[in-house]
Amino acid sequence: MRYFEFYNPVQICAGDDALGNLKYAADSLGIRHPLLLTDETLTKLGLAAKFLSLTGLSNCTSYDRVPADSSVDTVNQIAKLYRDQGCDGIVALGGGSVLDTAKGVKLLIGQRTDNILGLMGCENLPRGERVPFIAVPTTAGTGSECTPVAVIRHPDRSVKLEYISPYMMPDAAFLDPRMTQSLPPRVTAATGLDALCHAIEACTCDQHNPLSDAFVFAAMRIIVEKLPIAVGRNASDVRTDMAVAACMAGAAFGNSMVGAVHAIGHALGGVCHIAHGEAMAILMPHVMAFNRARDRALYAPLLPLFPGEEDPVEAVTRFVRGVSEAAGLPTRLRGTGKFDRSRVDEIAEKALNDGAMIVNPAYLSKEDVAQLLLRAE
Repeated sequence: MRYFEFYNPVQICAGDDALGNLKYAADSLGIRHPLLLTDETLTKLGLAAKFLSLTGLSNCTSYDRVPADSSVDTVNQIAKLYRDQGCDGIVALGGGSVLDTAKGVKLLIGQRTDNILGLMGCENLPRGERVPFIAVPTTAGTGSECTPVAVIRHPDRSVKLEYISPYMMPDAAFLDPRMTQSLPPRVTAATGLDALCHAIEACTCDQHNPLSDAFVFAAMRIIVEKLPIAVGRNASDVRTDMAVAACMAGAAFGNSMVGAVHAIGHALGGVCHIAHGEAMAILMPHVMAFNRARDRALYAPLLPLFPGEEDPVEAVTRFVRGVSEAAGLPTRLRGTGKFDRSRVDEIAEKALNDGAMIVNPAYLSKEDVAQLLLRAE
């Protein structure tokens, strides 16, 4: 067996009333004055206030202006706030952008620097200063609560930067169904399909390994069964199942990586500001068809997840489009209202420079990416 590594130090606290244990976890980590990161939508919906009520967390410095796509400027500003307010730990309540922002702040504080751009491309950083960190995802998709990766946008360059370090990872993650039950169908579908894409790419990229595969197939079984149900109703058990599946898919790709769907999706997000989950759902069938043309057996292990189907790529395509249509997600790039055909070459160039492209199971040229984008249009 070829050499591989698997690392996941995050304590997972999941299920009904998981948040009832958060205050104890914060105390155990020595967090007395946390920086609470969230976004304005969660504040307006009352979810941030509900979170504080459920946890009993107090003495917080709160910041709720994290944008939909985290940015380097936001991370730098929040790190300054953390220092100025004398905070001693981070609690992040939100989706992927909030959790990735928190990771960036943890990295800045830990490395005792004030500009995240100075750490770009540094994958062998020392552990640095200890910064206790608790993650509370409010979507079931990114798996960011248990990955060593943060995607942070550079607005001036129209690009999403990837930061990778095990020292960004949370100490604990709380998966409580009350934090995802209010998700509307469209967001439920987009984030759930993002988790499915994490799983599929994690078990087919060049770095997949037996441990990541075990997490992947456990996650995919849940997603295929429960995501269509979650889109239709907010039952507590289904929401917990989806949160756990997204977490497992995150743990998998955090150790094996993803592939071309994410590389192209990151570029689309940076250039056209297409929502990440929507980009994953649209691109996934097209990239899978491209990869399978180079290796007919690549996706064969997925077939048992779809009883009665004969072609795994067609099975995934039907599943993705069925969920998308049920939730009102676009199935073509033009349906997002944001795709700019005149910028295809720019998107393709940025995609080729994305780290996720390196481990995709099939080589894509700039022309290949451009043609794939036009097919997905």
